[in-house]
Amino acid sequence: MAATPAFGKAEIQAAALKPSATALVLVDFINPMRFPGANALLRGALEAAHATARLKRRLSAQGAVAIYANDNYGIWRSDFKDLVKACQALPGARGEIATLLAPGDGDLTVLKPLHSAFHSTPLDHLLRQMQTQQLIVVGLAADMCVHLTAMDAYMRGFKVWVPANCTAAEHEPHKQAALHQMSRVLKCSIRKA
Repeated sequence: MAATPAFGKAEIQAAALKPSATALVLVDFINPMRFPGANALLRGALEAAHATARLKRRLSAQGAVAIYANDNYGIWRSDFKDLVKACQALPGARGEIATLLAPGDGDLTVLKPLHSAFHSTPLDHLLRQMQTQQLIVVGLAADMCVHLTAMDAYMRGFKVWVPANCTAAEHEPHKQAALHQMSRVLKCSIRKA
């Protein structure tokens, strides 16, 4: 039987979730992008990653928490840090995005089995513990995982902002249609960051 790690009072206090009225949810940015249509998605993904990195720095300075909600790509024994490293080692935009948006020490991560960051994850529980009221949802792809995450956030009563320039999709018309739907039906702000 493995020994249980000893945590002192300082370690427990440092690890405790602090209140964060606003949370930045980064959906599927850490991504090897090995699927049909990935090259079309990469065109806008790198621009969205740069805009998100700027937004993340501003929000971090204001004390907002960043939560990475990422697919595990069917590897249930995977570790998010290993995924980040593997993506950073990829050539071109794939590696650049993972390097640009690598999580910091205070960032949180949840692995999701399907499209929404809420589906079968502890995200809702984390947000309630932190007394979060507003979510800023960014990432890939605007017309699937970002859209479904925004929908689930709306249904749970969160105020939602999906910055248009911090999302990407394989096809620009699909991105614009998804943003319009999120604005009209889900009452999300879609103003640029």
